[in-house]
Amino acid sequence: MPDTPPSVPDFTQWPSFPFEGDLRVKQLDEPVPFEPPRRGEADRECTACNAPDEAYIWVGERWRVRAMDRPTGLPMVLILESRSHLDLGDLPNLLAAELGVMTVRLERAVRSLDGVARVHVNRWGDGSAHLHLWFLARPYGRLQLRGTFLSLWDSILPPISEEKWRENLAMVAAWLAEFGGRPLAEPPRIHWQAPSSLSPTAPANAAEEPEDEAVSVIEAADEIPESDAAAGLSDPSAGPSEPDPVPQTGPAPEHAGDSAPDSEDEDEAGPDDAGPDDAADDRPDAARTRES
Repeated sequence: MPDTPPSVPDFTQWPSFPFEGDLRVKQLDEPVPFEPPRRGEADRECTACNAPDEAYIWVGERWRVRAMDRPTGLPMVLILESRSHLDLGDLPNLLAAELGVMTVRLERAVRSLDGVARVHVNRWGDGSAHLHLWFLARPYGRLQLRGTFLSLWDSILPPISEEKWRENLAMVAAWLAEFGGRPLAEPPRIHWQAPSSLSPTAPANAAEEPEDEAVSVIEAADEIPESDAAAGLSDPSAGPSEPDPVPQTGPAPEHAGDSAPDSEDEDEAGPDDAGPDDAADDRPDAARTRES
């Protein structure tokens, strides 16, 4: 006589259950005599132990916090890990006490983000032998995401913007750094670009004026290594340089328009540098006259 499949449980009717329609429960497999080793057990490599500090958003002496490699559907998903290769039940008293402090501290940091109502803290431990706790932020007002299935909704919802995601990471890292450790997440750079052209065509008898170069768009923080970004930033206090006019004592030489400087130096702007209006004030007087 064939086995009768179990009935669908009541939680499939909960408002928080992510799926609808006809559902069927899988048949349960027979138990295995020996469970396979997790990552970090037996001969399996431990990814947490081998990960450098640069892979985390905050690092301390005994704890590290990491994020996903890309934005997901929830405002924030973070993982708290111990530096020592220990599981939850193996923690000595010092780390056990610190785990409680770090859990509360990280929950408060995530809950401080805009649009976050609750923070779910989960520990499963079937994938890795290295202690790791999950922190999942539930968006404010999304009552359908309450409860057990928040981790499923994270994979279903459309990802949040990368700019907002990086801003949230930087906020959490800065919050944790107030109590020690080192923040490694930085907020996104500001994207802006000045106009590449200034005014309509000048009269034919007017001398040519050099066109202002468009300010380069600042690249996203994830595309610039920290060392290269620090080396490539120009002095924000230095403005665009213009050649001093040379007094003319005799008649102007032929092709006066060709004497305009042809240097096209392009300053790299930082997030706090002058905006497009300030850049326009540094244009030659003749160009501003034409534009007005």
